[in-house]
Amino acid sequence: MGIVKGIIDFVMDILETIVFIGSLFIVVYFFIVQPNQVKGASMEPTFFSGEYILTSKITYKFRSPHRGDVIIFKSPKNPDIDYIKRIIGLPGDKIVIQDAKIYVNDQVLEENYISAETNLWESGYIKEGSPVSVPPNMLFVMGDNRPRSSDSREFGPVPLDAVIGEVFFRYFPANKMGTIINPIPKILQSYLLPNFKVLHQAA
Repeated sequence: MGIVKGIIDFVMDILETIVFIGSLFIVVYFFIVQPNQVKGASMEPTFFSGEYILTSKITYKFRSPHRGDVIIFKSPKNPDIDYIKRIIGLPGDKIVIQDAKIYVNDQVLEENYISAETNLWESGYIKEGSPVSVPPNMLFVMGDNRPRSSDSREFGPVPLDAVIGEVFFRYFPANKMGTIINPIPKILQSYLLPNFKVLHQAA
């Protein structure tokens, strides 16, 4: 009987450990951090298809979104699909695209992280030279690979409640492992100062 009881106690200890670890994983996955795999070329050269990233679900519970943040959100076309894009405009921002350049609140956005110039589609949400204002509780987003990205140029601003979280870490491939840095200077990520002529000056 002693041997049987010992085996039962050992099995119960293992089960308790499994349940604890499983519960911890569930809490982390649903409320704190979510792993994602990049699919498609819309964020090249920043992210390539097949790379694995971590998304923080709690960042925006402590601060508002910033220009330059990379986010995961539910596709406006199909909520079952997650999109990865970069925040270009915040609520209240005025966005203009003219001659392949982006202007945010009349300031040109200098981008050294994109792979090609910013193009527009004739049937898209935003038109050449026509300003659009980002509504309250919404974000204007774009992929870094402009010709290959379905984003706010096409379907308009994204509701804040569709945002899953901020991409903060890449863990595969190993040679690119590390935190994701917002390329826009901190002083310009959440508001504009009147003396600044550009949102981001290439190094």
